[in-house]
Amino acid sequence: LKSCTVPAMFAGRAARLPPEVNRILYVRNLPYKITNVELYDIFGKYGSVRQIRKGSEAETKGTAFVIYDDIYDAKSAMEQLSGFNVAGRYLVLLYYNPAKMAVKMDTERRREELALLRKKFNVDDK
Repeated sequence: LKSCTVPAMFAGRAARLPPEVNRILYVRNLPYKITNVELYDIFGKYGSVRQIRKGSEAETKGTAFVIYDDIYDAKSAMEQLSGFNVAGRYLVLLYYNPAKMAVKMDTERRREELALLRKKFNVDDK
């Protein structure tokens, strides 16, 4: 049998990825005034970025979702940019976890329903 070597550019791709790794990164602790162009400059160095969604509401400011075309590019960005200093703030990167986000959304929806019921039945929050 002939031995086969993997080209250097694909060497990291031979390893099995952990299950939490995916193409979508959730980024926290961004400077509020960072622009989309700056985000693309920072994250584009690690591969082709399909989309960046920056938080604009009061509770989502300073956060963004960065979606890469390739899972290995997302993994590389995660490894290189976790703790990266941008305008005096250290970035916090997490892999997007749909199950965790669904629970969070469900909790927020229930809080809103509860607030409406309290208002409807004139029940004080205290």
